[in-house]
Amino acid sequence: MFLAPLFSLLFLSPAVWGSSRTSPPAGAIVVRQTGAISGQFTTITSALASLSGSAAATIFIYPGTYHEQVVISHPNLTIMGSSKDTGSYKQNTVTITNNLNAQDNGGNDACATVRATSAAPNLRIYNINIVNSFGAGKQATALSSKGSQQGFYGLKITGYQDTLLADGGGFQYYSNCYIEGAVDYIYGSASAWFGECTLASSGGGAITANSRNSATDPSYYVIDSSTITSGTSASLVGKVYLARPWRTFARVVFQNSALPDLINAAGYTTLAANATPIFSEFGNTGAGASTSKRVMYTPTSAAVTHAQALGLAYSSWIDTTY
Repeated sequence: MFLAPLFSLLFLSPAVWGSSRTSPPAGAIVVRQTGAISGQFTTITSALASLSGSAAATIFIYPGTYHEQVVISHPNLTIMGSSKDTGSYKQNTVTITNNLNAQDNGGNDACATVRATSAAPNLRIYNINIVNSFGAGKQATALSSKGSQQGFYGLKITGYQDTLLADGGGFQYYSNCYIEGAVDYIYGSASAWFGECTLASSGGGAITANSRNSATDPSYYVIDSSTITSGTSASLVGKVYLARPWRTFARVVFQNSALPDLINAAGYTTLAANATPIFSEFGNTGAGASTSKRVMYTPTSAAVTHAQALGLAYSSWIDTTY
């Protein structure tokens, strides 16, 4: 382990969208798996342990595959992975991987490879691959986000069942991310916006399992300007559902997105008993976009706005360059 830098840490702005970020900005805590020098850390966990209080801080991570379970409980934190294209997940060079499952390791949040806790508001994470490699058979979360005003940019998040837990009732923002799984692979109770994302189904099942549990809960899952695709060479035509209700009042909107023939004509399937979900679609295109045979479907005449899903102050905490 290396000593933390002695200087004060600043809450640093990320590189301009789509540019290269291959070296740390001034003032950042540095994680370097090999070749670390004095003042740098070799694990992400040790870098996080060096933080205290609530001052804004930035962690920069050099390329490598980090076999860790990472727990984030510091507010006002930015974590940056090295990348030659900050506007996409496609050139990420940092991977955090683990293989815990929920049933044997304390539950959906406790098993996650990266846990962004409720003690970490105003969190931004850029250009990191987050993997739960457990595979089929049990729930196994890759990223658990339980806090509010947490933003995720250019991430590649992969698992099989319950890949991304977007939970905790707060506001969350996912932009230009790749999210892969087969069963309920985006699930939980946050008010979460997924913009310009790629959602890749690697098996038959529902993409989302929202757990909104009251009619007065203002939260949504909004999938906007995104692409649904296959993450496997096997045929999934008609085998993928947009959503199923984890809790009775689930609410999910797919809008302005590309829905291919993977999507079952019914669109939605069952989970919670006696559910009365709000499952809506607006402005989608593709072979799976027809709503004529949808079940549990609520028509809408307009797209959901950022302010509706994320609150009127959303522009004060999301990275608007994304």
